[in-house]
Amino acid sequence: MPFTKSQRLQALPPYLFIEIDKKKRSLLAAGKDVINLGVGDPDLPTHKFIIDEMAKAIYDPKNHRYPFDEGVPAFRQAAAAFMKKRFHVDVNADTQILTTIGSKDGLAHLPLAIVNHGDVVLVPQPAYPVYNTGTIFSGGQPYIMPLLEKNDFLPDFDAIPENIKQKTKLVWLNYPNNPTAATAPLAFYQKAIALAHKYGWVIANDLAYGEVYFEESPKSILEVHGAMDVAIEFHSLSKSFNMTGWRIGWATGNPAVVAALGQVKGNVDSGQFNAIQVAGKIALENHDHPDVKKQMAIYRQRRDALYQGLTGIGWKYRNPKAGFFCWVNTPNHANSMDLCSRLIEDAYVVTVPGGGFGPAGEGYLRMALTVDVGRIQDAVGRIAKLKL
Repeated sequence: MPFTKSQRLQALPPYLFIEIDKKKRSLLAAGKDVINLGVGDPDLPTHKFIIDEMAKAIYDPKNHRYPFDEGVPAFRQAAAAFMKKRFHVDVNADTQILTTIGSKDGLAHLPLAIVNHGDVVLVPQPAYPVYNTGTIFSGGQPYIMPLLEKNDFLPDFDAIPENIKQKTKLVWLNYPNNPTAATAPLAFYQKAIALAHKYGWVIANDLAYGEVYFEESPKSILEVHGAMDVAIEFHSLSKSFNMTGWRIGWATGNPAVVAALGQVKGNVDSGQFNAIQVAGKIALENHDHPDVKKQMAIYRQRRDALYQGLTGIGWKYRNPKAGFFCWVNTPNHANSMDLCSRLIEDAYVVTVPGGGFGPAGEGYLRMALTVDVGRIQDAVGRIAKLKL
């Protein structure tokens, strides 16, 4: 009998990064010199002080057994201390910190803990695809909140119909934003929290890029009065410490929501390897380590090189204040998918088409600051030779 995928899988749009990766692999197989400004995976190595701690932890027999369901207590305590030191937010390590297998794990599973079939979920667009896919898997109904440049890439809550607001169960936010690189002022979070109290929403804030910034440090939504009643926030060590492959992060906020997410995870996974959590503890305790601060200077140099290079050949976009993505306006209002294909095929430069994130992303390309300055300059040079 022919195999048929489940309806929930059939309902998903193609995963954008997989399609881009296929084209990249094809070029590499043909021996082409590809400059990859596509998927945002740091090229810098994990910091030595973290690796050294992992090297010790991996030999400890206590770390060879099943992990703690909620996470190693020492890691959760370090996460709580980080929240206090970085954001001046008090959270209980026992009831308000849940270790996750990277933030993606928590993001994908949260709707299963909150959303019932038919509940409305407010999903930004363009956005990290997991917000939408997690909603579909849970049986929720996504309602798109366009992130427009005229609104500083913040959702316009006033434009959402009253009946939708009343049916909404979960709201996704993500600042510093992927892919637009926008940041959110505290006043925006205050409005979101006030609406959550009014309509009974749960707000999920993805702060995975919170420690990659060039000017003012990004805010946590949990800094807002009343946020602990209605919000959960996701943090990741992936971008902050170049630990994408380690898969370590945490969720924090409303204890009932955190516990519900923990109940879902208790039924679908066995937690993260204890030794990685031990290394993660050391990372969080040294979030202001000179090596960590040094990498921010590296990203700033790359950001400036890309901005100066592209604007120098007539491209326009907002220079980001945080994150390591640039959300670049396509020249002459070119279709993003067509331009992305042209850059790959003719310049061997990989970018991500904004239209792949949905209609609200059309007219932009996402470029990641995950190659060195020299390669960025080479990419700009190749692009400059194209007649666009």
